[in-house]
Amino acid sequence: MSRTSPHTHHEGGPVSRRGLLKTAGGLTAALAVGATATATTAGAAPAAFTHPGMLHNAGDLNRAKVRVAAGDDPWLSGWNRLTANSHSQSTWTNRATATIIRGGTGENYPQLYNDIAAAYQNALRWKVAGTEANAQCAANILNAWSRTLTTVTGNADRFLAAGLYGWQFANACELMRDHPAFDLAAAQDMMVRVFYPLNNQFLTGHNDACVTNYWANWDLCNMASVMAIGILTDNAAKYDQAVTYFKSGAGNGSIQHAVPYVYGNVEGYDLGQWQESGRDQGHTVMGMGQMGALCEMAWNQGDDLYSYDGRRFMKAAQYVAKYNLNMDVPFTTYTWGTGQNCAQQSQTVPGAASRGQVRPVWAMLHYHYGRRLLLDDKYIAQMCFSVAPEGGGGDYGTTSGGFDQLGFGTLMYAK
Repeated sequence: MSRTSPHTHHEGGPVSRRGLLKTAGGLTAALAVGATATATTAGAAPAAFTHPGMLHNAGDLNRAKVRVAAGDDPWLSGWNRLTANSHSQSTWTNRATATIIRGGTGENYPQLYNDIAAAYQNALRWKVAGTEANAQCAANILNAWSRTLTTVTGNADRFLAAGLYGWQFANACELMRDHPAFDLAAAQDMMVRVFYPLNNQFLTGHNDACVTNYWANWDLCNMASVMAIGILTDNAAKYDQAVTYFKSGAGNGSIQHAVPYVYGNVEGYDLGQWQESGRDQGHTVMGMGQMGALCEMAWNQGDDLYSYDGRRFMKAAQYVAKYNLNMDVPFTTYTWGTGQNCAQQSQTVPGAASRGQVRPVWAMLHYHYGRRLLLDDKYIAQMCFSVAPEGGGGDYGTTSGGFDQLGFGTLMYAK
């Protein structure tokens, strides 16, 4: 099928952020990134990587620290959600193991996603409140896995594990990189040895299947892991690999494949049909979190993928939010090739399964488009506030879907 949209139109090009003043509240940046923004050379890694510079920059962390200390909402509500989570307690004991299996016989991957959530949440508590016990806990978890994990395996789902837990582990490490108890070198080495080869293998070979066989999320989590590993290790080639794939990759995670159709001025708003919209809404909303993580990490390194290709991702997020708010959206029959011989399948309507499912992905998107860029993101905003304050891993069930995103966006992104 054609991957170009019959309805694409552009609202403005990507924004160059390099050199913008980074402030705790982000307001200076928001004003500087106004309608007069010029095209960027996004795609070339920064001359020097910004640290912390993945899901959270120094300004995000400082704003959360100041606002929570002052008892201001919605930050305080987000903080209370964090401190109530069992994973954020400094008494958490890691279950590091040499081999992680996702898919097939002997699955044990919940050990990894639970420990990553605990490391991230403890690191956040340290960054926001300065509690040393939480820092020691996060460092212990990350060090244990960095020194123990040698293999991620299983059936094809091993690539999901390598992608999801790769970018998440790297993000916990990024928060801890300046703490003396954290072994950054061990983490960098493990990420490059264990996670990156699987990420790269999937993006270049797609498990020897038809390139369109795997849903957008498979590409996206592996792209996010490659980007996060690039930032963690100050590796420009890996960072650029992820940015280039986002723009022009062959699989379903690249932006024009992930958003195959764009509809202009639907009740006053541009909407973009998501690649998994005909499948179900759990995986579709998951995609908002995966592409959101990729765009946020790039933003904190000076690249505006959020606005790339006429803000194509924003249009998709508006579409997904609108449908999950129980409103109608347009849908173009989606046809793709499956298996190894690219046998065609089609979807003719949005997939209603899991419609309205709550995942902590919307704060990141609303506070970017609606507050940083001061755009009218009506449906994204409604979703954001309908699920606030956002929790994280452990707040959305015990199965893997509740851990597909790190969460706590109300605490970390409210502006």
